[in-house]
Amino acid sequence: MPANLTPEYKAAEAAYKSAADPRERLAGLKEMLRTIPKHKGTEHLRADIKTRVKELTDEIATAKKTGARGGPPTVIRPEGAAQVSLVGPPNTGKSSLHAALTGSHAEVGPYPFATQYPLPGMLPVDDVAIQLVDQPSISPQHPIPWIGNALQTADAAVFVVDLSPGCVEGVVQAIEILAERQILLTPRWPADGGDDPGDDAVPDPFTTVLPTVLVVNKAERLDAVQDELEVLEDLAGVDFPSLTTSVETGEGLDRLGPWLFERLGIVRVYTKIPGASADLGRPFTVRVGQTVGDVAELVHRDIAASLKYARIWGKGWFDGQQVGRDHPVRDGDVVELHS
Repeated sequence: MPANLTPEYKAAEAAYKSAADPRERLAGLKEMLRTIPKHKGTEHLRADIKTRVKELTDEIATAKKTGARGGPPTVIRPEGAAQVSLVGPPNTGKSSLHAALTGSHAEVGPYPFATQYPLPGMLPVDDVAIQLVDQPSISPQHPIPWIGNALQTADAAVFVVDLSPGCVEGVVQAIEILAERQILLTPRWPADGGDDPGDDAVPDPFTTVLPTVLVVNKAERLDAVQDELEVLEDLAGVDFPSLTTSVETGEGLDRLGPWLFERLGIVRVYTKIPGASADLGRPFTVRVGQTVGDVAELVHRDIAASLKYARIWGKGWFDGQQVGRDHPVRDGDVVELHS
């Protein structure tokens, strides 16, 4: 039966998914429950929302009683052009990789579970930055009840492995644990295109699908990386795109940022006011397929609401070409908004 979800419900769901604070997330859930159509086609989803409301209410009450509210956050508010989480089994060098890429002060040690809470850092890519979040290692020996919430704000995942003996079991366990927390890792990235479930499908707002790249770390210890990688892919049943890195030698560290930029479909757009030069130091970032109207929303909501037309400069356009709000933008475009 078609769900026939209303715009009000979809807005509430979007607010829930983008919220980092538990109270904001609870408010989003309650609004979802208030606005969801009540018929047989949404019975399961309504029950799931009610369960989530109860769980989050209990979580907030427990945090208040124990004073945990003042502890380290388990959900990182997104910043930069995208948020990408580093995940994987213990002892893969995840924190060392994070520190090398972002200059963070991640706790690094020759023992498992050194990282206890999410740690953000910024990875520069040309004139923008991608937020990398170092997540705790994922293993049955170290359960993380909040990992599903922590990854809900991510745009993608970097799954770090070191191809050491016995690594297959750790990879399989980590993927299975994430699936149990309704985090599904996929080899498909925005630049590859995506599947549209259609308006009649009842979406599951509590399952997060993350485009994933497998990063083989500690490459300096391997004699035949490709052979070892093929064995892992065959035994663990994974087919993610892969990159090779070594913090010790620096191999591959300069490739990850540009790779993520391209595969996430990040588009930089620069703005200018009439009669002035473009501000080429502070681009706005959208994604492939987004439009002049989306850029206007980032500049200011009032400008977007009153936008009449724009002039655009860039590859494939006439200089100063007049376009409407639905005109798609490309990486490097300069846009002049007229309200």
